[in-house]
Amino acid sequence: MRKGKGLVCLFSRPTLRPCRRKVSLVGRRGVNMAARWWFLCVSATVAAALLLVYEVPSASAQRKKEMVLSEKVSQLMEWTNKRPVIRMNGDKFRRLVKAPPRNYSVIVMFTALQLHRQCVVCKQADEEFQILANSWRYSSAFTNRIFFAMVDFDEGSDVFQMLNMNSAPTFMNFPAKGKPKRGDTYELQVRGFSAEQIARWIADRTDVNIRVIRPPNYAGPLMLGLLLAVIGGLVYLRRSNMEFLFNKTGWAFAALCFVLAMTSGQMWNHIRGPPYAHKNPHTGHVNYIHGSSQAQFVAETHIVLLFNGGVTLGMVLLCEAATSDMDIGKRKIMCVAGIGLVVLFFSWMLSIFRSKYHGYPYSFLMS
Repeated sequence: MRKGKGLVCLFSRPTLRPCRRKVSLVGRRGVNMAARWWFLCVSATVAAALLLVYEVPSASAQRKKEMVLSEKVSQLMEWTNKRPVIRMNGDKFRRLVKAPPRNYSVIVMFTALQLHRQCVVCKQADEEFQILANSWRYSSAFTNRIFFAMVDFDEGSDVFQMLNMNSAPTFMNFPAKGKPKRGDTYELQVRGFSAEQIARWIADRTDVNIRVIRPPNYAGPLMLGLLLAVIGGLVYLRRSNMEFLFNKTGWAFAALCFVLAMTSGQMWNHIRGPPYAHKNPHTGHVNYIHGSSQAQFVAETHIVLLFNGGVTLGMVLLCEAATSDMDIGKRKIMCVAGIGLVVLFFSWMLSIFRSKYHGYPYSFLMS
């Protein structure tokens, strides 16, 4: 029996132990699978909760942002339909131009149009800016990508202080995204303030091309018609004697006037449209000569024309003194006057060149 029990024990232990191990392994695997499944469920629940927590406020903020942007665009469009250039004070500027969101560009002219400011250039620049804004407003390509606005110093002095601006007029582009860069400030002294020049600058900064349409100006045709009428009247009155048409002195004077106008820079003024002069807002000092060799004022061309005319008159007097048949006393007076005119006006001309081209080495007289 002991042997039998021993046999039974020998054969029963090997058969029982593997069964116990198998059952324990299956149980552990089941527990592990359950734990994994529970962990996945908890993780998914937490992730869904986090998505709801962060997604709902984000979607709400996005909808609020779109509503604010839509209101701003609608307000600007309404004002633009009434007046192409929107007048802004400090509150409107901060809310519609500076504060996000914004998907549009705003071209702002900072100016001082009140009479007590005595800014003649501001009035001239405002006329060109109005022409440009009207051209965009009534263009077939008009969209809400770009708006035109104006901030007067007496209505928005806080805006001038916020931007550290101390001169007017000044044109700035506030882009749809980000802050204005260096190129977003228009170089008025170099380009002038004509509507065509500002339109080219806007095309460079915003990719919006504006075709400038100016109102009809009948002054030119009227002056041409008046000139033709005068010439026709003279020809009719002197129809029996047409020698005046062959007068060399008359044609020489007309050619001289044309040459003086062209050499003084009148064509440059016509193309660029520069200001007549510049008044310092702090000191009140008026500059008639531009300090850069790349630009000029209208007054500067008039001064240059006057100096060139003085030099020309001096040369004419010298030629007359040398070739005329007058007595010697008058010829000496003409000669001295001619030399004085040439020396004086040519010296002033060199002074202007030295002020524009710094380090200009030549001078006639000390100035």
